[in-house]
Amino acid sequence: MEELRKILEQIKTGELSVEEGMSHIKAEPFHEMGFAKLDSHRKIRSGFPEVVFCQGKADDFLVKIYERLLEEDGRVFGTRASAHQYELIKKTIPDVVYDPVSRILKADRNPLELKGSIAVCCAGTADISVAEEAAQTAEYFGAYVNRVFDVGVSGIHRLLAKTDTIQSANCVIAIAGMEGALASVIGGLVSNPVIAVPTSVGYGASFGGLSALLTMINSCANGVAVVNIDNGYGAGYMATQINRLAVNANEG
Repeated sequence: MEELRKILEQIKTGELSVEEGMSHIKAEPFHEMGFAKLDSHRKIRSGFPEVVFCQGKADDFLVKIYERLLEEDGRVFGTRASAHQYELIKKTIPDVVYDPVSRILKADRNPLELKGSIAVCCAGTADISVAEEAAQTAEYFGAYVNRVFDVGVSGIHRLLAKTDTIQSANCVIAIAGMEGALASVIGGLVSNPVIAVPTSVGYGASFGGLSALLTMINSCANGVAVVNIDNGYGAGYMATQINRLAVNANEG
């Protein structure tokens, strides 16, 4: 809705004529590319632009999607990208940035002001790839993020040393593999929502993250919600929605 509000304000101030404004509003709600239909109105509906899931996409398709989204908004964000895809995109978008840890591939010529506070906590160093996907997603969408890494329950004093940081956040993301106990511990320490992310880190009986997922779903701590295994992006997106509500309430 923010994009629609911007158009209406530009009409009000005379920056756009009524006809020009109507042209923007009536524009095709998606771009037909044959192999993809890019959702150009998603930002108007939800406040968040479309994001690219890079894994599995054909090279030529991915390049054209990135070029079109960047042309549309001056920003494009992709998850689960490979180093090969980065080298490919860089040929036509030289300022694209790739993080091999989170596997995020983005170009951001119009970065948002970072507001509010989200704490992204992970149990172990092996969980950082998922944690960075969550943190960088939230930052791309305009949230200020505090990273609290390697604070698993096997050394709980490390987490307790960061209590002030996590308690002051509008939302906390708790990321853990193995048995996934971190989310319950954090849920018992904070008053704001906790988004739990199970990771596929662990030995055989962790069943690729299923053990952590079941632990988090069965948490006895209140205020804990769970996303899918390794879904840092989903957690970062939801945390940003919660953070925006808090920011808007404080600014209103």
